[in-house]
Amino acid sequence: MGETKKDILVRVYILYGFMCIFGAAIIFKIWFIQNVRGEQLIALADSLTTKTAIIEPARGNIYSADGSLLATSVPTYDLYMDLQLETITNDIFKSGLDSLAIGLSKILGDKSPYAYKQLLIFARKPGPGKRYFPLKKNVTHAQQKKLYELPVFRLGRYKGGLIAEVKNKRVKPFTILADRTIGYKLDGVGAVGIEGAFDQYLKGNTGVRLMQKMSGNVWKPLNDENEIEPLDGNDVITTIDLNLQDVAESELERQLAGHKAEKGCAILMEVQTGAIMAIANLERGSDGNYRETYNFGVGQSTEPGSTFKLASMMALMEDGFASPDDSVDTQGGIIKYAGKEMKDSKTGGYGKLTLQEVFEHSSNVGISKMVQKYYAKRPQEFVDRVKSFGLVDDLGLQITGAGRPYINSTENKLWSRISLPFMSIGYECSFTPLQILTFYNAVANNGKMVKPLFVKEIRNKGVVVKSFGTEVMREKIASDKTLENARKMLEGVVQQGTATILKHGQYGIAGKTGTAVIAAQSNGYNKDNKKYQATFVGYFPADKPRYSCIVVVYAPSNNVYYAAQVAAPIFKEISDKVYATSVEMHPNLVANNQNADKLPIVKSGNSQTADYVLKKVGVSNYAAQKDAEWITASTSENKIELKPRSVSIGNVPDVTGMGLRDAVFLLESSGLSIRVVGKGSVLKQSIPAGTKVEKGKEIVIQLG
Repeated sequence: MGETKKDILVRVYILYGFMCIFGAAIIFKIWFIQNVRGEQLIALADSLTTKTAIIEPARGNIYSADGSLLATSVPTYDLYMDLQLETITNDIFKSGLDSLAIGLSKILGDKSPYAYKQLLIFARKPGPGKRYFPLKKNVTHAQQKKLYELPVFRLGRYKGGLIAEVKNKRVKPFTILADRTIGYKLDGVGAVGIEGAFDQYLKGNTGVRLMQKMSGNVWKPLNDENEIEPLDGNDVITTIDLNLQDVAESELERQLAGHKAEKGCAILMEVQTGAIMAIANLERGSDGNYRETYNFGVGQSTEPGSTFKLASMMALMEDGFASPDDSVDTQGGIIKYAGKEMKDSKTGGYGKLTLQEVFEHSSNVGISKMVQKYYAKRPQEFVDRVKSFGLVDDLGLQITGAGRPYINSTENKLWSRISLPFMSIGYECSFTPLQILTFYNAVANNGKMVKPLFVKEIRNKGVVVKSFGTEVMREKIASDKTLENARKMLEGVVQQGTATILKHGQYGIAGKTGTAVIAAQSNGYNKDNKKYQATFVGYFPADKPRYSCIVVVYAPSNNVYYAAQVAAPIFKEISDKVYATSVEMHPNLVANNQNADKLPIVKSGNSQTADYVLKKVGVSNYAAQKDAEWITASTSENKIELKPRSVSIGNVPDVTGMGLRDAVFLLESSGLSIRVVGKGSVLKQSIPAGTKVEKGKEIVIQLG
């Protein structure tokens, strides 16, 4: 019995000892976790329940040279509710429930008040997924602002339970105008146009918000304010003139459609600065409509045809081999080189001509004979001389996608006995329209070659942060004598040559037509498979050049394909518009300064913007409308009046008198699709103000 008792006690002691050791281990582990690994484990727990979310900034706007809006970002919102907040007491929720449901139904318009009431009651009850309950996506800015005025929600950001996450939608108010040059920047897609090339300025800096994980794998903002606020992007000011862009695009489209052409481009450049005033690129789609699908003016390199003859003539003159008065026999308009036939466009040829006349009539035989005569034994000298004019220089454009220039060389295994004569008339070489225009622009600019300029300024809230001035690529591409003769030849083309359609008495035009064959079968050209490229490139006024322009039409049909009939009329429409609207080209006009001291004309629109601008320009005799978001403005002889303008949710807003930016913002926020016509302030709108909004319906606004 004693032994049994002793045995039992031993077992109890052993068990007690194990229990003491186990308890001590637990106590040690608790101490270790709290004092050694505590911070590490807390951080790990936080990482599983919190995260930082990136807040995208508003992308900067892109403007034309005259301040018209070419691309902007319109905000939309995804809405969520958190009705479990301590700030929302039962009394507050119950007293505001009915009014809140009615307000939601009226503003959002997708559910009845009863349906919204049941939704709010459901969201109020505790449960998984209720702390960040989805309300509605893609809500407009105007709707979001109205929601914050409703009962419960009006307690404030997050305190009232309404959470709005902003998204920005990119909009081009003038749709296809300069569409490809304005471009785009999308994730996973290469940078295109100004949007892509200037992304570093436009994109701004992202902000950071701390988010907390709720039940149902839903995340909600942890704090009322962001940890780091996003910084909106800078604005980009282009060199594009909206009026001239509209003319270039509309006239190009009209001519392309009339000649059933595949595609075409038109570029207008300021001679001294290189600023691109207009650039249009259109291609016919399968539906027969023309759209901007590719920037042919910048990116498509093709054989230039007769527009290259200017370089051939300048080479002859610069090397001292010929002058405009020298004569050449065009031999009935046909000549053969190594068995390959070359023809002039005129059957029977032009007979004996001076070099001036050869250029004016674009005689293939005359130019190729002269080049062959002086460079046949030293063809590389011709190639090098042409290169010295800057034709193969890298333009270093501000936008990406430039095509590469090419000139065949004697060092190339493709060089043959026909290379020199056919190169002299624009084959065995290729250039983009912009490269050809830059060369002609240098001739107009007394030999100074300047880089094409697409963007002139970067601004932040109206303040210039970076400017882009004129860059000179070559101070002089040829001697003064060669340039003088070249300009006389170009004027002669319009006065008595292939482009007399451009001759008129108001101002002089100088330029060159070019019609090139751009398609052939491997066994040679034939009548059925030929495709043509019609080009006119030149400058105006001829005596004091201010603007240069190139027009290229690819594959015109209807049996009309010569440049004088296809490309030159487009050039004329553009040059006439520039001449009519440029005061500096009319020396007899005197500026009228009688109204210099009058009060400024104020556009209707956002009240805060109007107030800010008026203060900046030193105007004080007006009454600011601090409680009104939108105003109607009027200016009399000695007074500026700003009156509140009502904007009703669900109805088409009245945007007459507003600038384009405010009008686009309001109409897009209402859910309408916009088409813009003209320039200036809104004169009229196709859908009357107050009409019930039909989401996605197009509204046309006429500016003037």
